[in-house]
Amino acid sequence: MTDAAALPGQPRGGAPSGQVSSRAHCVLAPNPSPMTLDGTNTWIVAEPDSPLAVVIDPGPLDDAHLRRVVETAERLGKRVALTLLTHGHPDHAEGAARFAELTGSPVRALDPALRLGDEGLAAGDVVTTGGLELRVVPTPGHTADSLSFHLPADAAVLTGDTVLGRGTTVVAHPDGRLGEYLDSLRALRSLTVDEGVSRVLPGHGPVLDDAQGAIDFYLAHRAKRLAQVETAVEQGHRTAAEVVAHVYADVDRSLWPAAELSVRAQLDYLFEHGLV
Repeated sequence: MTDAAALPGQPRGGAPSGQVSSRAHCVLAPNPSPMTLDGTNTWIVAEPDSPLAVVIDPGPLDDAHLRRVVETAERLGKRVALTLLTHGHPDHAEGAARFAELTGSPVRALDPALRLGDEGLAAGDVVTTGGLELRVVPTPGHTADSLSFHLPADAAVLTGDTVLGRGTTVVAHPDGRLGEYLDSLRALRSLTVDEGVSRVLPGHGPVLDDAQGAIDFYLAHRAKRLAQVETAVEQGHRTAAEVVAHVYADVDRSLWPAAELSVRAQLDYLFEHGLV
């Protein structure tokens, strides 16, 4: 979910399609919009020589798309053994129950309401399916239940909506919180330094081959926007709508409702820290 269609310093190409790494294959959902960019990236992840696969974010409740994911896995010689969710927004998770019917796979998520099966996901969990290793990285901020998945063997991280392939992410107030989001970006940056993560496989938009550069861009962008919101408040723009009209004047108005969610989160952050 994005609050700007494209920003400097990030690629402007389309979403990934097909095999993007040794272990990750993307199937693009047919749900493009200003908020979802080209559509939701559904990821099939598996060890090359394993018959079992993990699917991350089956996407919207679109039967043709869900069947295409199953068929793609089968064409790759894989059976879907597990479904994971980065968070509960419908463009990522609405199709999960139907996908579970099609595959017989359990659904694991941070939010118990989204799970189908006995197991959830939590910080420090390591998912091992068919020899694949995925490390669970809590990344709240976009939503309270947002997770990323570190794929060490491909030096990659699957970020859902926390980092997008193009544009920047909405901090979806009131569930999303800016302080948590900034901490999550710093945690992801630490993966690039400490664990050698070099690629971002996002929930929307193209793959990012400079993970550290993309995260640094996000941190700088957030700092700039926060300063702009602080200045706008000091100039007398008190409501979120007033701040959006002032700060996001150069952004397509179709994105203003999303921008207002982020502004509300930024205003909360500023008030909590006594900055306005």
